[in-house]
Amino acid sequence: MAGNCCNVETGCNKESPGGPRFRRALWVALVINAIMFVVEFAASLQSGSVSLLADAIDFLGDAANYIISLTVLSMGMLWRARAAWLKGFTMVVFGVAVLARAGWVMVSDTTPEPLTMGAIGALALIANVTVAVMLYAFRSGDADMRSVWLCSRNDALSNIAVMVAAAGVFGTGQAWPDLVVAGIMGMLALTSGVSVMRHAKRDLSSVTLASVSGQGASR
Repeated sequence: MAGNCCNVETGCNKESPGGPRFRRALWVALVINAIMFVVEFAASLQSGSVSLLADAIDFLGDAANYIISLTVLSMGMLWRARAAWLKGFTMVVFGVAVLARAGWVMVSDTTPEPLTMGAIGALALIANVTVAVMLYAFRSGDADMRSVWLCSRNDALSNIAVMVAAAGVFGTGQAWPDLVVAGIMGMLALTSGVSVMRHAKRDLSSVTLASVSGQGASR
């Protein structure tokens, strides 16, 4: 997780949270993620891949998160921090769901189809690298902007992992490479979600302290 956080107003990111560049980037990211969810979900059903299914659900979650970010762009830090905490929580839930699904497939002992996994994984990687490049400049903003960057970065890493899993399934004829990657994706979502929630709590504390200080100064 990137731990370099600069103050939005004084630090390394000159774009304000509600600035037009960030808003345009979010809209493009939303469209890309919505399209890729449909493509990858269909491919996961066809191939039987847990890692593809996990990535498809992640695309859907990211699209929802971008909608949340667009909704709170013009709001104050309090609502942006609350939105970031909610997004972090959904990432944690996603991680738990993926791990549970991987466990179920392990018990059922089914093997996915690797060629579809590899092809769709490569397409998803192109989509997510495009989004990550667009959002790179905003990675050191507040908790909400940081959560958007973490989502895009994690997605690109997940796509590479899916392609590795496809190669592993193709080479071994077994499901365990797909399950290992699905497990890694689940853990990555968990740790990233916790990181975003902690950052959001710090932002909430800062807003609360500033509010209390302002009330004290006005007396």
